[in-house]
Amino acid sequence: MSRVVSDIAVTMDGYASGVGQTLEKPFGDLDQAPLHGWMFDEPYAAENADEVAAIVDAGAFIMGRNMFGPDRGEWNLDWRGWWGDEPPYHGPVFVLAHRERAPVEMAGGTTFHFVTDGIHAALERARAEAGERNVSIAGGPATLNQYLAAGLVDELRLHVTPTIAGRGERVFEGVPAQRWEQISVRATTLVTHLVYRPAR
Repeated sequence: MSRVVSDIAVTMDGYASGVGQTLEKPFGDLDQAPLHGWMFDEPYAAENADEVAAIVDAGAFIMGRNMFGPDRGEWNLDWRGWWGDEPPYHGPVFVLAHRERAPVEMAGGTTFHFVTDGIHAALERARAEAGERNVSIAGGPATLNQYLAAGLVDELRLHVTPTIAGRGERVFEGVPAQRWEQISVRATTLVTHLVYRPAR
């Protein structure tokens, strides 16, 4: 059976997104340059190439509606995500939502499916599509926290950046006490990569 993994970049105080998300500011008032510079800016992306590649190395993905787009009411059917015509997922992506929407097919093999019946239903569909490959909880933090609280994450990869946000959406908010095993730590110029698995 496939494993459920998650990669998420966080500040030192645990925030992965800010508040006040808009079309122009996908992470709200949290400056994403220090949060994600290690992924996109050279030479740092090369220094972190293995971790960057692992983020999209899954057979299916799950994300929250706010990670797909800034809409809060009815769908803007012209909106097809933050990533342009060819998102990096190259596979099925299941978006947790409260309102139904027809699947959105993109270039490169990414199709966004919209799931209105909860995290377990989304995971069941993602597992069916992933086969033996991993299912990735892509984010944002609120979505990851739901899967963590339900005990459904097999491997958590935290990418900790040397910044302090002070407010926003924090990983582990509302997650009950749990024990995890540290698998690896790797420090690079802009980020420290921490890998954990549940202690079972």
